[in-house]
Amino acid sequence: MAGMISKLFSSPIFTWWNSATFGTRVFTSCKGVKVGEDSQGNIYYKEKDGRRRWVIYKNGPVEASRVPADWHGWLHYTVDTTPTEKPLEVKPWEKDHQPNMTGSAAAYVPPSLHGGKRAATVADYEAWRP
Repeated sequence: MAGMISKLFSSPIFTWWNSATFGTRVFTSCKGVKVGEDSQGNIYYKEKDGRRRWVIYKNGPVEASRVPADWHGWLHYTVDTTPTEKPLEVKPWEKDHQPNMTGSAAAYVPPSLHGGKRAATVADYEAWRP
């Protein structure tokens, strides 16, 4: 019985961190208009009157860093046209979008935490001795 209750309260009906909640899905189906999809499969919507904009993440955690820069600009009203209507100009020096890897196996860990030592610099602190 406890396992069933636990499973119920971790479902999308009650949680938002795994997927869109039941309420978000109902609101999206009633008032949402699909405007596009990004390379990760996240789907972007706007309200029929254009006042609200939101994203439904495809898979994985609901994490804002999973939204690419061009869609981020549209979601936050920085630009009025969607990246599907007018793609963002990509400069040759820009890197591809990468979500936040903190807490995952792909997270950056400084070499000093793996037992390595960093090279000494002229800015290193030296204690004063009288």
